[in-house]
Amino acid sequence: MRRAMAWLASMLTAVLLGGAAFAQGSYPDHKIRMIVPFSAGGPTDVIGRLVAERLSEVLGQQVYVENLPGAGGNLGVETAKRAAPDGYTIVVVSTGFIINPSMYTTIGYDPLKDFAPISLVAASPNVITVHPSVPAKNVKELIDLIKANPDKYSYAQPATGSTPHLVAELMKQIFGLDMVAVPFNGAPLAINSTLGNHTQMAFTALPPAIGAVKDGSLRGIAILAKARVAALPDLPTNGEEGVPGLEGDTLTGILAPAGTPQPIIDKWHEAIVKMTADPEVKKKLDTLGFVPVANTPAEFTERIKSESARWDKVVKAARIHMD
Repeated sequence: MRRAMAWLASMLTAVLLGGAAFAQGSYPDHKIRMIVPFSAGGPTDVIGRLVAERLSEVLGQQVYVENLPGAGGNLGVETAKRAAPDGYTIVVVSTGFIINPSMYTTIGYDPLKDFAPISLVAASPNVITVHPSVPAKNVKELIDLIKANPDKYSYAQPATGSTPHLVAELMKQIFGLDMVAVPFNGAPLAINSTLGNHTQMAFTALPPAIGAVKDGSLRGIAILAKARVAALPDLPTNGEEGVPGLEGDTLTGILAPAGTPQPIIDKWHEAIVKMTADPEVKKKLDTLGFVPVANTPAEFTERIKSESARWDKVVKAARIHMD
């Protein structure tokens, strides 16, 4: 009981101090740590570093990136959860933050209870690509081809439980397909596997597939989104090809530990809105295959809820478990 009371007192003190600092106009008055729960060089890290660079300018204090990879992102997320809710630690997350609670046997955080959403910064749609030897030219043809050749086709995916993996499993569930999942440690390896025709197709986020589609070494089958993207404007969406319901995004958002004062959350959100409105930032995101979002904390919260409910069904139906 004493420990619980002491913890509560420390939390209240942190909140009050954080609010006081903001009220006095001194926030931020020192460096801000941005935890990226993945290795350097991946999509989440790239977006995180772009945000850190721009927001250092907007906030007038350095925002530095700390990569804490491990356990599918869970290690870094749990570290952020335990940080003081004073506005000096934030975390950049991908969709795995939302999906992992459905997939892992034990997990050390609750996406809604343990964090204060700030904003969904950007979203990258998933894409289906195939080796040029595959005769299918669109989603319908690909589905028919797999149906006619059960257990012949395999697909590369970047990580178990990632949205590209789950979209592929969703397609299997909807159309009763028999195709083998081949997991890799990252989208570039999944793309390389399909380039070598070791796997006939790949389900990945858009960024690592752009170059291969543009130079023709892989054929783009469809963008799994409601709208086409600037990076590959000629590639139609799955809906345009008559197969709705396969949309799936790789999300990148920013959260703070639960209990962070609302004025600090609001200041961060305003900074992110300002950043994503910058034409240079938009151009960089377009080039990377990301679409800027910058929604409100409330909207981000609702997106977490809806994504969690949607993918939880797919995870359970596919019986995907991680220890």
